[in-house]
Order: sequence, then structure tokens, then C-alpha cells
Amino acid sequence: MPSTPRKPADQTKRRARTIQAGDAINKILDPAFRKRGFATRDIVAYWRQIAPENYRDITMPDRLNWPRGEAGAEGARLYLRCLPGRTHEVEHDAPKIVEAINRYFGYFLVGSVRLSNEPFTPRSVETPQKHPHPDARQRDRIDSEVAKVGDSGLQEALRLLGVGISSRKR
Repeated sequence: MPSTPRKPADQTKRRARTIQAGDAINKILDPAFRKRGFATRDIVAYWRQIAPENYRDITMPDRLNWPRGEAGAEGARLYLRCLPGRTHEVEHDAPKIVEAINRYFGYFLVGSVRLSNEPFTPRSVETPQKHPHPDARQRDRIDSEVAKVGDSGLQEALRLLGVGISSRKR
């Protein structure tokens, strides 16, 4: 019975290959950003470095609207989500925002800034998380167990460890 010829190792295609997480995310996010008018994610991803200092935390790019006709002759219109109550300030300083964006990219990308109707919620990254402290009964139990250890430095370390473990959420 004739055997089937095998392909050399360098000609076989590996189907189960690994890819980097960034590449997988790019494939998912890029169509969504293109739908909003962004060619790349740079203006959204680096907004805190691009925007003037007063507007880093109160605004966020929503979409780019490119003019019809000549390819980008007048620059795109950038729609920003803005924190309620700060809209007049953003509208007044729109030329400063446009200048900062174009300076960052090094070419005339944005011609004007308008406010989006989409709601804006500021980031909650900087809020510290509160850890519950153990009750008096748990602290007494930890202290009685730790008292059995002779070394005072080790006692304190074990006490802190016990408090840390007992204050974790179950």
C-alpha cells in the first residue's frame, strides 16, 4: 500500500498559533473606531497627553467627522464628550484644544471642536478601595494565636498578616 507523501516541516501551516493580546484587541476595536471616524486609536488612547491640562479629565473624544469632497482639506470636526457644567468653558477654549491636537500629531488633523450629545462620566480609576477591618472578636483571636510566638518582630508580622487575611471579602 503506497504511503502519502509528507510535506517538509517548513511547508506545513501551523493552525493553532499564539497571538499577542494587543493584536487580538486591535482586530476587535479597530472596526469600532473606524465607525466613529478614527483611523487609529491614538487620539482616544493618548487623550490625557494630547488635551490641554484643564480639559484632560473633563472631556473625552467621541468621534471625528470628516468633510465631504476633498480629502481632509479643512480638517476633521472632533466631537467631544464633556462633563456637564463645563460646556461653555470647552466651547470657549475650542481653538486651544484644536491647536493642542494638531501640535501633538504634527499636521492639520482637526479643524474644529464641537460638543457631543453623548453623556460623559469621568474616570473612577483614582478612587481608593476600602478594605473592611476585622471585628473585635477576630482581633482578639489573632492576638491570642500570635502571643504563642516568642519573637516580637515575628509576632507583629503575623498579627498584620492575620488582620490582612481576616479583612478580605469572603
